[in-house]
Amino acid sequence: MGQVGKMKDGDFVTIEFTGRTKDTNDVFDTTNGEAAILAGIYNPKANYGSVPVIVGANQVIPGMDEAIREMNVGEKKTIELTSEKAFGERKTELVTLVPMSTFKESNMEPALGRTVNVRGMEGKIVSVDGGRVKIDFNHPLAGRTIEYEIEIKSELKETIEKVQGIVRYFTGLKMEDSNPVINDSEVSISIQKADFPKAVKKNIADTIMKWMNMTKVSFLDVFEKEN
Repeated sequence: MGQVGKMKDGDFVTIEFTGRTKDTNDVFDTTNGEAAILAGIYNPKANYGSVPVIVGANQVIPGMDEAIREMNVGEKKTIELTSEKAFGERKTELVTLVPMSTFKESNMEPALGRTVNVRGMEGKIVSVDGGRVKIDFNHPLAGRTIEYEIEIKSELKETIEKVQGIVRYFTGLKMEDSNPVINDSEVSISIQKADFPKAVKKNIADTIMKWMNMTKVSFLDVFEKEN
């Protein structure tokens, strides 16, 4: 049975969800490993299970964030989201022609259906015609109505859990794979199983400082002797 009182901005919760396209009922994202296998989207490198998010922090699409605000811990809900509440409308201006020379400069062979990154934008090649390559930079689910099954599994209240949740959100690691130490308004984080780019660490630090009123975040490299 869910707790009394709905979520508010700044609450830390863990959620499980499965997203499907409304028209075809295809699963495109899920926190459930078995569902991912059945849908043919299983990623062996992913840690499936509950995902921590901060309510109101734009960590999920707008319609999901709105739904979570109206839910209690332990509650399950199925929501239907039109494109403006999901992945946006399709924009014709985001389908552009790129010269073949752009790919030659990057020593890349353009192939139909391939996902590429051009000038910092990710898109899908939809045609290759002579010296020009047509790329669709719209989100693959832009313009489509989708459904989500959502469950709020828990609320994170302890400071250490909140830090671990933020690390998991940005890295995909399990909660127990990060070891925060809290000292007043400062946080030290050691991650033993992986290292991450400075940009990822900055996102973690900025989120901790914004939503947890911390003033300093440090990352420690830890090396242990193998048996």
